[in-house]
Amino acid sequence: MTSTSSGTSPLRVADLGTLAVMAFSGEAPDGDMPYLLAYSLGDGAGGPEGSAAAVRQLLVDNGLPVGDTLIDGSRQPGLPLTLLVEAGQAVVSMPYLNARCVAPREWLAAVAERGYAYFLFATRAWPVARPGKPVAPEDLTAFAGDEETLLSASHVLLPARTPRA
Repeated sequence: MTSTSSGTSPLRVADLGTLAVMAFSGEAPDGDMPYLLAYSLGDGAGGPEGSAAAVRQLLVDNGLPVGDTLIDGSRQPGLPLTLLVEAGQAVVSMPYLNARCVAPREWLAAVAERGYAYFLFATRAWPVARPGKPVAPEDLTAFAGDEETLLSASHVLLPARTPRA
């Protein structure tokens, strides 16, 4: 019996590096949009390039396309990605990622209004944004709004759940 290889190697968690999630809100034509940005610091075993490749594999393995496709998580009940909002925090879970971050008051109001957050998982490493440290708004805009970041990321409208839901 012969078997063929898909050409992908198994994900090595050490290659992901430190993964982080940041909550912020921004103006949109129909009101404030709550955003969640997930990224690697690029400190995995293979450096920033290795971390980017590992994050890309993680996303693809979980059915999250990379590029300019926007997934509506409310229409994908089997999506292995969840958002729980509790006690002023956003909790994002998926295989190999369970992150909790303090959410700004504006973000909490926007997610309560909309019922979802725009989740952007960047494959591009962002070593400047250390978990728990403030990020200058211009640094956030430069990274999250950069075409290279946007075109190499997964984009998901992620329904927000609460502990009571």
